[in-house]
Amino acid sequence: MYPLRRNRRLRNNPAIRAMVRETKLSPDDFLTPLFAVEGRGVKEEIPSMPGYYRLSLDNMAKEVTLLWELGLKAVLLFVKVPDALKDNTGKEALNREGLMQRAIKTVKDACPDMYVLTDVALDPYSRYGHDGVVERGRILNDPTVEILSAMSVSHAEAGADMVAPSDMMDGRILGIRKALDSAGFENTGIMSYSAKYASAFYGPFRDALDSAPANSGDAPSDKKTYQMDPGNRREAFLETAADIEEGADIVMVKPGLCYLDIVRDLREAFDVPIAVYQVSGEYAMVKAAAAHGWLDHDSVMMEQLTGIKRAGADLIATYFAKEASLLLNR
Repeated sequence: MYPLRRNRRLRNNPAIRAMVRETKLSPDDFLTPLFAVEGRGVKEEIPSMPGYYRLSLDNMAKEVTLLWELGLKAVLLFVKVPDALKDNTGKEALNREGLMQRAIKTVKDACPDMYVLTDVALDPYSRYGHDGVVERGRILNDPTVEILSAMSVSHAEAGADMVAPSDMMDGRILGIRKALDSAGFENTGIMSYSAKYASAFYGPFRDALDSAPANSGDAPSDKKTYQMDPGNRREAFLETAADIEEGADIVMVKPGLCYLDIVRDLREAFDVPIAVYQVSGEYAMVKAAAAHGWLDHDSVMMEQLTGIKRAGADLIATYFAKEASLLLNR
């Protein structure tokens, strides 16, 4: 006797599959990373991230207008700082006319309703490529938090809606929250990179911003003294709980695919919005495999994004935001 319930009835055709689909993607789910560089008319493709570019501010203005037309409502800004402006304390990060500050204003002038999140970390400004102040081969926590707090206020003054500290220093969320509130920016949000792992998937991003740790005896050769060990699961709960208590509005897991168990753990434990960063290495692998004809680019792209959302992500920072939105808008 055949079973009374036939699960395949709900898979018979595209219409019914769409009607009962449990996890659905929308451009509202995506944060679009953008890389700013100095100059005019600059659109430099990043060799290790095919189809992704460093943009001068005039081209960034055009890009955000197009993103808005596609239904994308939020950008996450990063800057490639000239080597001559790098030091050990991120002095350029506090420049009111610095590249980040001008990039924020550029986006807001071009598209006032675009929600602007900004990277808060020292590595783009550090001559050592580290997220903190270096002293005698160590990354100093508390002096770094003071700089990150001032950087966050500078971004808010320029018009940022939310700051996104990606450094993994202890106590930085509380420091940033206090600094923003004291400066009158109590409505400026914080998206904390709460569970950011010391991953091997960041290589193309570091190429994009020239922010890899310097290979010198003056500083650590990697970021393992502050980013999390990939083997740790319970630690992600501790980090996230601390960030929420200190005032984070959104928490993030980074990278994506190898850490979906962490996303599910946090989703079940906390009620705050959870973001996932589908990082540069994840993007580059799909591009490379598709270029060789080894997989179907669009199908794999959408399957990965769906998997990240199904795991519990409310938001996904992804270099596929534009391409995925084009597909979703068909």
